Amino acid sequence: MPLKLEIQDLSKYVIILTGATDGIGKEMARILAKSNPKRLILPARNIEKGNKLLEYIKSSNGNANNVEIWEMDLADLQSVKNFANKFIKEVGELHILINNAGLIVQNQIIKTKDNLEIQFQVNHLAQFLLTLLLLDTIKKSVSAELPGKIALTSSGANYFGEIDFDNLNLEKGNYWNFLKSYGNTKLMNVIVAKELGRLVQNDNITTYSLHPGVIQTNISHLNSSFSNIIFRFLIRISGEITAEQGAINTLYPVFSLENKETGKYYDEGIEKEPNKVANDQEVAKKLWDVSEKILKDHGMI
Repeated sequence: MPLKLEIQDLSKYVIILTGATDGIGKEMARILAKSNPKRLILPARNIEKGNKLLEYIKSSNGNANNVEIWEMDLADLQSVKNFANKFIKEVGELHILINNAGLIVQNQIIKTKDNLEIQFQVNHLAQFLLTLLLLDTIKKSVSAELPGKIALTSSGANYFGEIDFDNLNLEKGNYWNFLKSYGNTKLMNVIVAKELGRLVQNDNITTYSLHPGVIQTNISHLNSSFSNIIFRFLIRISGEITAEQGAINTLYPVFSLENKETGKYYDEGIEKEPNKVANDQEVAKKLWDVSEKILKDHGMI
């Protein structure tokens, strides 16, 4: 039975949603805008696509007065830092952060301008940086009456993942197995949500990691017809859902009044146990510390 979503009035909430120009993010932006947020900030690497998203929201529900497109490129750590600094200076309050952006690459290593593998940076490190930079602002903005929420869109691919501290940057291994490399970063999302939940458990903030379901979107950068055949086959056997249902599945746990326990993983809106590695506290702490060190080495924190 597909989940249905009713979001309460969000007029007191300032929200940031990454990855909103395509796929489930686009539908999430539309749903959130409809719920009258105080401000809904949608970072976009491509401002033209961002403006098209704004027009889509206006044409869908006409409620885009409080929706803003800001420039940010997750493949550029300095761009993330610039975005965060501007947000803190110009907005200064934040209640809900949804780290939804992501991509999948197969059979090649694509480096960012920061000399990091693009999946590792976009799916994990850049959004980890964004969260760290905005965490104090969230803590100052929320209360028991106005609780904060930090969500990371993960994937069922987290079950294929592993945390190899000798290969976090995904430069070694078999790139034919694209679900493995992608799954590594999606497992990182689950671990970060759990560890962050532990760290902010007394700060009126709840964290979530979320698998929306299997959806055919623009997330994939598969560079061969064979890979696309495999990807479409996996979608077919898993049962593809619409982008709108994926958006509902992702937002449902975040806005459900029932989900008060922090750091949990949800599969199509239902709480599930993730990859068992996510429950290893030593791995979680080391991933957090190593990620921070990489960011420090790049002068970001």
